[in-house]
Amino acid sequence: MAPVGGWMCCSRKTKSVAPLETTKVIPVDNIPGTYDYDLAVIGGGSGGLACAKEAVNLGAKVTVLDYVTPSPQGTKWGLGGTCVNVGCIPKKLMHQAALLGESIHEAVAYGWEVPSLDAIKINWPALTEAVQNHIKSVNWVTRVDLREKKIDYVNGLGEFKDAHTLIATLKNGSKKEITAKNIVIAVGGRPHYPDIPGAVEYCISSDDIFSLGHPPGKTLVVGAGYIGLECAGFLNSLGYPATVLVRSVPLRGFDQQMAQAVTSEMEQKGVVFHNKCVPLSVEKLETGQLKARWQNTETQERGEDVFDTVLMATGRYALTKTLNLEAAGVTCVSNSGKIIAETEQTNVSNIYAVGDVLEGKPELTPVAIHAGRLLARRMFAGATQPMDYDNVATTVFTPLEYGCVGLSEETALARHGADKVEVYHAFYKPTEFFIPQRNIRNCYLKAVALREAPQRILGLHFVGPVAGEVIQGFAAAVKCGITMEQLMNTVGIHPTVAEEFTRLNITKRSGKDPNPASCCS
Repeated sequence: MAPVGGWMCCSRKTKSVAPLETTKVIPVDNIPGTYDYDLAVIGGGSGGLACAKEAVNLGAKVTVLDYVTPSPQGTKWGLGGTCVNVGCIPKKLMHQAALLGESIHEAVAYGWEVPSLDAIKINWPALTEAVQNHIKSVNWVTRVDLREKKIDYVNGLGEFKDAHTLIATLKNGSKKEITAKNIVIAVGGRPHYPDIPGAVEYCISSDDIFSLGHPPGKTLVVGAGYIGLECAGFLNSLGYPATVLVRSVPLRGFDQQMAQAVTSEMEQKGVVFHNKCVPLSVEKLETGQLKARWQNTETQERGEDVFDTVLMATGRYALTKTLNLEAAGVTCVSNSGKIIAETEQTNVSNIYAVGDVLEGKPELTPVAIHAGRLLARRMFAGATQPMDYDNVATTVFTPLEYGCVGLSEETALARHGADKVEVYHAFYKPTEFFIPQRNIRNCYLKAVALREAPQRILGLHFVGPVAGEVIQGFAAAVKCGITMEQLMNTVGIHPTVAEEFTRLNITKRSGKDPNPASCCS
């Protein structure tokens, strides 16, 4: 299974939860013609909207309830959920801004005459304005799309009154009661703040960074999941020094050899990492800056420094506490507040859940969208196809990107045993890196496969430029059961970084040097 967590597309590993054998699905009377809607969706993010749109296409009458509670710093946004507003989309745009800045410097080596490299800097207000303008355009298109599809949009905070009735609290405080034959919970999650002095009062999160009204300056990022590393990566590349506190390991749940390649590249670009450290407090100084204190959990040594911004990236929690699930009879909730539903159906027969709110499922936008559509087809078209959560590809958009699909090396070894797993690996040299003499030390890929012929591939991992574009195509092949024999017999496109997968031939077991000997032979 792909690592879980992040922007819903983007990061942490959630422990898989076995199906509740003792939990029985409670049948609820469905009396035709007695409900306002065939389907009510709580949550206007990717998964909920996909489910709603597909249901309407299949002839259902649908309503969507969505409401954004402001962050502790007062940030709020429009319809569309985490991905559009404070996740994948703004993250990728800022990552692109960072890459463009680096490209300007590299352009000189290619012969471009740049007046003054020292004068090149980011205009933070211009960047955030451009990003926010794009987001608002997507918000508007989403609203229009719902209207055209005749999906009733309710800008209100929804909660259960019973298994078929929702109460929406509107912005003016009034209440609106809605009944539906089926209800889908798609409320997603929000950033978690550690219980330390000053965290909520003075710190920001991924909810705030993309619309921050001032340049972030020197920034401390607390947490090394992929939200934390992505933010630290683009901030540092934009010219804002970044420090990361790592509690356990970076990119927990991902292949750790690849995670080390990612952080090694970030360190070489200037990001500072404090490993095995947890935050203790954040204090606001008279200058307006923030003094952060932390402690190493192994040596017990304490450290402190002054920053302009402290960004918390210590995980996310599911927004289920305000739903009044007990009133609907929904009891399949984990200790983390997430809903345990192996086929998206809760223990109440007409209540379902999709997206980040689900326990043990990849928190990725495309996963939520696909699961939402399949669920709608099962509800309204008599379909039977369930969502397949295995072999879901993902990419971490750090300065040197990391894309993967399938099992990590650690998981493959634990699941199959070292004697039954073969790992093919290689370092490589992107052609574009030669002229500007960019660091290639961390450009690395590997295929984790069964040892027995024809060596079915269990996982593919790639650290390098455009990793998301590279891994997407291979994800379909892994889904189809590609073998190392088939991969080796695939002719690559030259010169590309993606072709490096077709050139893999050295195993870790052999002990041979995985560094490239030549470019074209």
